[in-house]
Amino acid sequence: IATNTIAEIANPHRPLTAAELERKDQLTSYLDKCSEDELIEEVLLPLFRQLGFHRITAVGHKDKALEYGKDVWMKFTLPTLHVLYFGIQAKKGKLDAAGRSKGGSSNIGEILNQVTMMLGHEIFDQEISRRVLVDHAFIVAGGEITKQAKNWLGERLDATKRSQVMFMDRDDILNLFIVTNL
Repeated sequence: IATNTIAEIANPHRPLTAAELERKDQLTSYLDKCSEDELIEEVLLPLFRQLGFHRITAVGHKDKALEYGKDVWMKFTLPTLHVLYFGIQAKKGKLDAAGRSKGGSSNIGEILNQVTMMLGHEIFDQEISRRVLVDHAFIVAGGEITKQAKNWLGERLDATKRSQVMFMDRDDILNLFIVTNL
């Protein structure tokens, strides 16, 4: 008789079952061919809903003028009922620190501008009728985020902003998607 706890089942770093591995392969194939908008709409929005975020709003990806560095913004309510606001900047492929973007990768320099804008631009929360700032920024890539890219970005952000930035790459997406049973 298996006595797995909820924490063990939800752990994305545990060995996956055969069925989970098959679903992971299917999602990997999808990530290889999906567009950035599909990554956001079909993968990230359902994932973050399942993880407990709410008021998830895809921000003008079709109308880039209203984006201000965010593809998505959302709220998370802590057990203390305090609310944190998150922004997501999503890229379809690999994020690297190369001098120029090529093929399916994006340059981290582009992300620096978007993260700076995201953390400095207010969003309007209709539920409370107030403008609020994003507390944390997720940089999400449908591919790899290289260690050099993370280091380069960290060196250019001051300590306060650096602590507000979190990275989520393909492996994180795959593992979370599988263990949350999406």
